[in-house]
Amino acid sequence: MSDYINKKLRGTELIADQVKRLPQRPGVYRMFNEAGDVLYVGKAKSLKNRVANYATLNGHTNRIARMISETAAMEFVVTDTETEALLLEANLIKQLRPRYNVLMRDDKSFASILIAKDHDFPQILKHRGAQKRPGEYFGPFASAGAVNKGIDTLQKAFLLRSCNDSVFENRDRPCLLHQIKRCAAPCTGVVNKAEYAQLVREATTFLRGGNREVTAALSREMEEAAEELDFERAARLRDRIRAIAHLTESQGINPGSVDEADVFAVHAEGGQCCVQAFFFRAGQNLGSRAYFPKADKEDLPAHILGAFLTQFYDGHMPPKSIMLNQPIADQDLLAEALSIKTGRKIEVSVPQRGEKRQLVRHALVNAREALARRLADTASQKRLMQALCETLELTASPTRVECYDNSHIGGTGMVGAMIVSGEEGFEKNKYRKFNIKDPEVAAGDDFGAMREVLQRRFSRLVKESAPGQDDWPGLVVIDGGIGQLSAAKQAMEDAGIRVGPDLEGGEIMLLSIAKARREDARGGKTADRSAGAVAEQFFVPGKPAFMLPPRSPVLYYIQRLRDEAHRFAIGAQRAKRTKQITNNPLDAIEGIGAARKKALLHHFGSAKGVSRAKATDLMAVDGISEAMAQRIYDHFHPQG
Repeated sequence: MSDYINKKLRGTELIADQVKRLPQRPGVYRMFNEAGDVLYVGKAKSLKNRVANYATLNGHTNRIARMISETAAMEFVVTDTETEALLLEANLIKQLRPRYNVLMRDDKSFASILIAKDHDFPQILKHRGAQKRPGEYFGPFASAGAVNKGIDTLQKAFLLRSCNDSVFENRDRPCLLHQIKRCAAPCTGVVNKAEYAQLVREATTFLRGGNREVTAALSREMEEAAEELDFERAARLRDRIRAIAHLTESQGINPGSVDEADVFAVHAEGGQCCVQAFFFRAGQNLGSRAYFPKADKEDLPAHILGAFLTQFYDGHMPPKSIMLNQPIADQDLLAEALSIKTGRKIEVSVPQRGEKRQLVRHALVNAREALARRLADTASQKRLMQALCETLELTASPTRVECYDNSHIGGTGMVGAMIVSGEEGFEKNKYRKFNIKDPEVAAGDDFGAMREVLQRRFSRLVKESAPGQDDWPGLVVIDGGIGQLSAAKQAMEDAGIRVGPDLEGGEIMLLSIAKARREDARGGKTADRSAGAVAEQFFVPGKPAFMLPPRSPVLYYIQRLRDEAHRFAIGAQRAKRTKQITNNPLDAIEGIGAARKKALLHHFGSAKGVSRAKATDLMAVDGISEAMAQRIYDHFHPQG
């Protein structure tokens, strides 16, 4: 890496100074502001020629001109080829999230179906993330729900087990899934290894697109069973054939000429942009997803699509064919880069006729409709934010609202939760949970838990950011009355936050919501006297409590925030409790790995059985030496 930083120069002067020392070679460049934040990441066939374009403010859009003027430093990485530069650029953009680049907003990995091959009797399961476990992966599916539905139907058709290895090894009789004809029960020997392997081959063949081949083979087998008067077996095969037919029909549009492809269409309108993606694997439609990249209003749709694709395939495996609704600048370069990455030929094309062209048009129609819905939702949300601003007498509409809640069961396992709402609704990728760590917070102390959560959140915010940044909220909402409000205000001020309505001056507004007392709910024109209604009372620092009209959109909005924070807090607490319950006590013993744990559980039946065993009994287990047996015994029977 070569760094060119001249702290005396800024903007075009600095860039012109860097151009003098740049080579005529491909590479990646980064622009920084005075605070050291990355403004932009770009790639070039010739660093010298590309960066020279920034040495003047003429001929640029307002956005790029603003970026150039903010540039206080630059860094460069020289690569061997432009293809390497393209891949590195995509990686850095996803990692650094520069302000002036087109950015993917939804970077969540897709769910896939995995037939794991690290066991004699392979397991079928949903998988998300890096594909490191040995086995066959099928996808991507556009939603986790589609995967769950697919696995359920595949179990009906091919009777593959979905239980984990620990459950499989400890079964002594078939489970309920076998009873409802979802599993062949290999755990108890209902089918042998060879018979189960045949089921796995059939499932694998089907997922690779051989549904006709599998259906034909099962039909022949069903006819043979019927001829042999084995009607029970014939009925089981009939049910499997029906399940396969249902799975095939439920895929939606299944084009005959497309075996493996991703289809993308981009549409821009009203200063926003949508990229609609359709995924086809093994001739079947695995669903679609709409993306809304963060881009400047002046960016052309083709530029947005090209930047989106390089980032998208930095984290996803590309298919053989990628079809677009319009050409992009680096189309051939992208195809070459993806081919190198996958080790096979990848084609990036803009279909002009036939069924493929119809697929692209279909994607474009969906992109237009998805963007129209989003624009309508955004306009409604902005009106709501303006109404919230007027209701709370803020100096500006908040672009980010945070709501906090905490949850516990009987005072134990306390968890705090933060949810975020912005101009486009709930932003779930920004939700956070907090495990309450302070030993001085007593069991069930909601005030102490809220105080710890807010101190941790805002101490870090003040340290890492400044008022006006994207991660700086304009409004903080908490669930509770005047006591909770006072505790929250003190915690925020201790962290260095100024609480108040002057959002333009760097303050953050604080609001609490609580059920109104009966006498409060009876009085005042704002009370809701309708049957079954629950009145809400609001508190802000330095002002008396107030209520909102029963049908106020602002009231509904704040209630939705509170309810969403409550839902998220309860979910986080349940997940923590489930994890604690499922932790095996043997995992805490040094030297006990998967093999020894499996042997101990086989021998004694459960962790409780291991805890009750004597050291001499433990030594009878394969792989457990005298020293290890004593260590296990001492773990469950500490001295003193």
